[in-house]
Amino acid sequence: MESNWHISKGVILAAGDGGRMRALTSTCPKVLLPVRGKPLISYPIEALAAAGISEIAVVVGYLANQIRTALGDGSRFGVRLEYIRNSDYHGGNAISVKKVKSWAEGEPFVLCMGDHIIEPGFVSRLLDSSAIAETLCVDFAPAGHHQIAEATKVAVDNTGCISHIGKKLTHWNAVDTGVFLLTKEFLDTIEELTPELGIDMGITNVIQFMLKKCRRFATCDVSGCFWADVDTEEDLNAVTA
Repeated sequence: MESNWHISKGVILAAGDGGRMRALTSTCPKVLLPVRGKPLISYPIEALAAAGISEIAVVVGYLANQIRTALGDGSRFGVRLEYIRNSDYHGGNAISVKKVKSWAEGEPFVLCMGDHIIEPGFVSRLLDSSAIAETLCVDFAPAGHHQIAEATKVAVDNTGCISHIGKKLTHWNAVDTGVFLLTKEFLDTIEELTPELGIDMGITNVIQFMLKKCRRFATCDVSGCFWADVDTEEDLNAVTA
């Protein structure tokens, strides 16, 4: 279903080289690997489209032309795709987010990962349950196919906001699903952090910095929705079995 909000923009990160799956990604971008009969990146595109988001920026880097050729202008998904180049794709994923600043034109947008499977209603739940402010979709009951040791853990406080986030948290109650609602504040924070971290800046680094500055980062509970982070061949086998 469409959100009641007028958020029309989405961003999908698809720049990485899939280094942990080199046997499969040496000649094919990870986001184009077939999963249940269609490219992996089809899932976030379809979830954004189902939420009424029609303008999508795909941040590309590694084997970018293959992604452009495979997806085209987005018309077959009912959306308009624009491709934004990140030549620093070996750096942290926040650098890919940084590249969309001029395209976003100060508007809020939904951010998805090109290598995550998310069910069609995932983005709609985010938009239907959140204010227009920095928000991360979290799963309080991750399913068995998730590699918890590799997951980014989240401590959510009793107001529904993030208190701590990171892969090495010892006290946590949810898992980062890789789907966000972001505003100009997040992009401005990336700019603020760039002199310190350069291209080695991940989205988690940006959130941690915001928390240190006592900036609110909300969460949306998507427990029960299907999602999967495809980082390794083991992950791929788990979702194609």
